[in-house]
Amino acid sequence: MTAAARARRGGRWIERWDPEDEEFWRRTGRRTATRNLVFSILSEHVGFSVWSLWSVMVLFMGPEYGVDVAGKFFLAAVPTLVGAVVRVPYTFAVARFGGRNWTVVSALLLLVPSVAAAFVMHPGTSYATFVAVAALTGVGGGNFASSMTNINSYYPLRLKGWALGLNAGGGNLGVPVLQLVALLVIGTAGAAHPRYVLAVYIPLTVVAAVCSALFMDNLAPVRNDTGAAREAAKDRHTWIMSFLYIGTFGSFIGYSFAFGLVLQSQFGRTPLQAASLTFVGPLLGSLARPAGGRLADRLGGARVTLWTFLAMGAATGVVVGAAVAGSLPLFLAGFVALFVLGGAGNGSAYRMIPGIHHDRALAMGLRGEAAAAYGRRLSGAAMGLIGAVGALGGLGINLAFRQAFLTTGSGTPAFVSFLAFYAACSAVTWAVYLRRRPGRAAAGVPAGRAGDAGLPAHARG
Repeated sequence: MTAAARARRGGRWIERWDPEDEEFWRRTGRRTATRNLVFSILSEHVGFSVWSLWSVMVLFMGPEYGVDVAGKFFLAAVPTLVGAVVRVPYTFAVARFGGRNWTVVSALLLLVPSVAAAFVMHPGTSYATFVAVAALTGVGGGNFASSMTNINSYYPLRLKGWALGLNAGGGNLGVPVLQLVALLVIGTAGAAHPRYVLAVYIPLTVVAAVCSALFMDNLAPVRNDTGAAREAAKDRHTWIMSFLYIGTFGSFIGYSFAFGLVLQSQFGRTPLQAASLTFVGPLLGSLARPAGGRLADRLGGARVTLWTFLAMGAATGVVVGAAVAGSLPLFLAGFVALFVLGGAGNGSAYRMIPGIHHDRALAMGLRGEAAAAYGRRLSGAAMGLIGAVGALGGLGINLAFRQAFLTTGSGTPAFVSFLAFYAACSAVTWAVYLRRRPGRAAAGVPAGRAGDAGLPAHARG
């Protein structure tokens, strides 16, 4: 397709993109990639805010709404499920329509759940209507998958941990920023005015779409490759990494959606008191994600991921002890630690994905740009699947809390189950990516600081 034809099809198209060529990267690549990263973060940030909208809407729902604690946890869980499902088509939409074009469309789609929420947020609305509108916010979860797939194509392997961590961390910040907006509304106008939150995000969504249209690009070399999707789906490492990502991202998003409700239900906090605390964990977890990616660039994704899971197990033990003792300060310390560790683990786990496929390319005998192109092709497809399955962890966390409070009136049984899951994630990370075997080196160690090993050495050759 000619450049003129691509222009007519809509959008700014870049015909040649070779970030592994250091001269190309120095001359034009870095500048272009940075510009696209900045506006990708903006759109993804708004997407995360809309996705987590009902984690704060439930704080506005007093007794007059007629929704009990279990019903509120379910409202927070529904967007997680929908967001996980739509991540798969969103991933491949980038190659089908172009990264810039799809970012514009996906940003505009966020107006649908925001406007719908403005119409239904009042006492007397049926619970089924609340569930349906909450489900619409799941499209915000899809923005993450398309954004990460797009940015993955822009950066060389040696910088992917930092770039993907920055992109995801900036997007994740949409959760605490939304919670801060809700805190401001509750603290000034009161809990009877949820529409004031939407009055902020509806125009911000339009700004994100316009900026994406004006300043982002489409990469012509990125092609819609169903073969890559099939190949990624058949690869056992896609499903192993999906399992691990449930533990990192599933924890982050699940706790983000549930934190305020847990504080209200377990410790009797008012909406204002809960809102004044809920933003802290997601904020620190979001900031930790780029740090986790950067650390994985230097030390290896598998090593950092294992340390993260071990520490998350310890933090969960603190939370369980605090819940049993009824200590709110200790509970908050343990819970916030879970957010920070989950955020860092998000960065290190996602850093492992491109390294796995780059190492596979080397094992196949590919070198240079051929190996890099193969890695981008497979890792982009795998990210969509891994991100979708990982998001289901957030659904599991909210459903676990719902069941725990229904049966015992406490979230402690849910935390015990999470502790067991982190132990399983630690064991899998060590067994698959770090365990030394006769005749091979440990995986998870960067290859000359440029790549992330993350794949067993026998596959690396």
